[in-house]
Amino acid sequence: MRVHVLGVRHHGPGSARAVRAELERLRPDAILIEGPPEADPLVSLAPELEPPVALLAHVPGAPANAAFWPFAGFSPEWQAILYGTSAGVPVRFCDLPAAHSLADDRDQEISDMRADPIGSLAAAAGYDDPERWWEDVVEHRGDTPFEVIAEAMAAVREGYEPDEREARREAYMRKTLRAALKQGYGRIAVICGAWHVPALTGPLPPATADNALLRGLPKVKAELTWVPWTYGRLASWSGYGAGITSPGWYHHLFTAPDRPVERWLAEAAAVLRDEGLAVSSAHVIESVRLAGSLAALRGRPLAGLSEVTEAARAVLCEGDDLAVELIQRRMVVGDRLGHVSDGTPMVPLQRDLREQQRRLKLKAEALDREIDLDLRKPLDLDRSHLLHRLRLLGVGWGTPGQARGRGTFRETWTLRWRPEHDLALIEHAALGTTVDAAAAQRARDVAGAPVAALADLTSLVEQCLLAHLPKALPEVLAALSAKAALDTDVTHLMAALPAMVRAHRYGDVRGTSAEGLTAIVRSMLERICVGLPVAVTGLDDETAADLLKHVDAVHAAVALLTEAPAGSGAAEGAAPRERWLATLGGISDRQDLHGLIEGRLTRILLDSGELQDAGDRMSRAMSRGHTPSRAAAWVEGFLAGGGLLLVHDPRLLGLVDGWLSGLSGDQFTDVQPLLRRTFGGFAVPERRAIGERVRSAGRAEAPGEQDVDERRAAAAVATVLAILGKADG
Repeated sequence: MRVHVLGVRHHGPGSARAVRAELERLRPDAILIEGPPEADPLVSLAPELEPPVALLAHVPGAPANAAFWPFAGFSPEWQAILYGTSAGVPVRFCDLPAAHSLADDRDQEISDMRADPIGSLAAAAGYDDPERWWEDVVEHRGDTPFEVIAEAMAAVREGYEPDEREARREAYMRKTLRAALKQGYGRIAVICGAWHVPALTGPLPPATADNALLRGLPKVKAELTWVPWTYGRLASWSGYGAGITSPGWYHHLFTAPDRPVERWLAEAAAVLRDEGLAVSSAHVIESVRLAGSLAALRGRPLAGLSEVTEAARAVLCEGDDLAVELIQRRMVVGDRLGHVSDGTPMVPLQRDLREQQRRLKLKAEALDREIDLDLRKPLDLDRSHLLHRLRLLGVGWGTPGQARGRGTFRETWTLRWRPEHDLALIEHAALGTTVDAAAAQRARDVAGAPVAALADLTSLVEQCLLAHLPKALPEVLAALSAKAALDTDVTHLMAALPAMVRAHRYGDVRGTSAEGLTAIVRSMLERICVGLPVAVTGLDDETAADLLKHVDAVHAAVALLTEAPAGSGAAEGAAPRERWLATLGGISDRQDLHGLIEGRLTRILLDSGELQDAGDRMSRAMSRGHTPSRAAAWVEGFLAGGGLLLVHDPRLLGLVDGWLSGLSGDQFTDVQPLLRRTFGGFAVPERRAIGERVRSAGRAEAPGEQDVDERRAAAAVATVLAILGKADG
C-alpha cells in the first residue's frame, strides 16, 4: 500500500500522539498535510518556532483580505511537520491554495466540515455530547484507530453531496496526491481532517473530473508567513480546523500522557495556593478520588475535563465559583503565546517592532500586564512613544489607563498582544520601514484627507505629540489651522479645543516642541468667545445639555491652559481665563437663556470668584415668575458636579429648601425626574450632609417644638438650679 490516509481531529492531543507514532512506524518518504500549498517553503522553519503559531495568508495591498491556519503543539498536523523536518522527509500542504481561497468573496474563513460527522457518530453511540464521545473513543486511547475512523466516516458520508467549495478542496487534495504518486514516492502519508478520509481513499475519481472542478477558479496574489498565536485565540477561533474551548487542558493531555488527572489537579492546587488559598495535599488526593468516581459512574474510560472540574470545584475550591474561574482562565484556556524566529519572513515594520521590543524590554504576552511609566526617565519615555505610535497605526498592543499619583509625567498602560496586531503591521507596511516613519506618514495621510473633521485633527495633534512625531506635526498643524479658519460651527471648535490644550500641556511636560500650537489654541478660544453668545439662543432641553458638556470641557481646558508651566510668565496665561470668564459673565445676565445653561454659568462664575450675588440670582430663578420645570433645570445646572456648596452656604440651601417646600403636589411630580437626576449625582456623604443641614435648620427655627421629656429632665433641672443657688426658689 503506497498511500496511508490518517484522519484526525484538528488540535486533538490523542490524534497528535497517534499520528507521530504512526509516522514513526510507517516511515513514509513523503507527507501531505491539509493546508495551503503556498506555505511549503515555510515548513523548514517549524523546528525554530514555539507553538501556538499560525500561518497567515494575506493579499498584498489588501491585508484585510486574510486568513489564518493555527497550530498548537498538540495539533496532529504540527507533529507531522516536526516529524518530517527531523527525518528529512518532504512535507507538502495539499489543501486548496490560499490564492483561490482569498479570491472567494463568499467565505474568507478557511472552514472545515460542513456537516457534523462527530455529532452523528456520537448520537449513534448514545452520547449527547460529541466532544465527550470523541475524547472517550479517540483521545483517551493509547492509539488512534485510523482504519475504524475511516470506516465510520465513510458510513456518515454515504449519500452526502459536498457543496461546491468543499468539492473543490477535496479535488485539489486528490490532485496533490496524484502528483506525489507520479513523482515516484513509495510510501505517502496524508494527514487531514477525518471528514475528508473517504474522499482520498479507495479508487480515486478520474483526474479529468477534478481538473474540471478546479478550472477557472478566481485567483489573487497571496503571501504567507508564520505569526504568533495564543491559546485564548485558539479557544475562540471559528475558522480552519475550528476552535477548541480548552486548549490548556489539551496541552496538558499531550505533554502528560501518564497520570494526567493527578498532575492536573496538583497543578490546579498550586495555582490556588499562589493566590493565597489554603489547599493541602489531602485536598488533591480527595479530588483525584472524586474525579475517578465520577468517571466510573458515567462509564468513561478516564476522567475528562468535566470530571476534574467538578472535583476541583467541590474539593479544591470548596464551591467557590471565583476560584473555579481562576483555574478556567489560567489552566483550561491558558495564557500561552507562541513565538516565531528571526528567520521568519516579516515586513520591515514587523522586524523594527521586534527590535524595539527587545531594546525597550517590553515582552509580548497573551495576558493583560499593567505597566507604570515615569516620563522623566528616558527608557519609560521611549516606551510611551512606541505605544502611542502603535496606537496611531491601529495596533492596540497597549491600552492607556488612569495614571497613579499626580502629575502629567506618569502613564499607566495595559499590554496584551493579539495575533491580529501582526496583520495590522502588514497592512501599514507601505507607510514606512520603521514604526516611527510609518506612524508619521499615517498622521500625514489622516491630516491630508479632505473629510477630516476638526475634532479628528485636534486629536491627531495630541497623538503626534504623545508619539513624538516632530516630522509630521507641522503638516498636521497646518491642516488644523486651515480647517479651524473655515469651520463656522462654534460647537465644533469647543469640541476640538480640549484636545489642543492637552497637546499643549503634553508638549511642555515631554519637552516636545510644538511651535505654532499656542497661537492656534488662542485663536480657537477667541472664536469660541465670539460665537458662544449666539449659540446659546433658543435651545431645547437636549441641545442645552449637549452644549453644556462643551462649556464644561472648554472651562476645564482654559484652566489647564492658564496653569503656566514652570519658568513661564504668569501674565501670559491670565488673558485666556479673563477673556473666557468675561464671555460667560456677559451671557449669564441675559433673559433668554435655557435654565440649565443659566444655572451652570452662575455656578462657574461663582466658583471662579466672579460673582457676589449668587443667592439673588437663585432667588430670582426660583420665583413664581418661572415655571417649576425651568427652576428645576436651573438648579440642575447650578449644582452639577457636586452638592458641597449647599452644605457650606446656608442661604443657598434655604432657598432650595423653601422652593421645594412651596411646590404643589402636581408641580413636585413634574420636576421630580430632574431633581432625582441632580441629587442622585451627589456622593453619598454629600447627600447625608445636606439632609443633616436641612434637619438641623428646621430645629433651629422652632426650638419650642422640640420633643422634650419633662419627667426625665426634672432631675437635671434640679441639679442645675442647686448649682445656681436657686433650689429653693
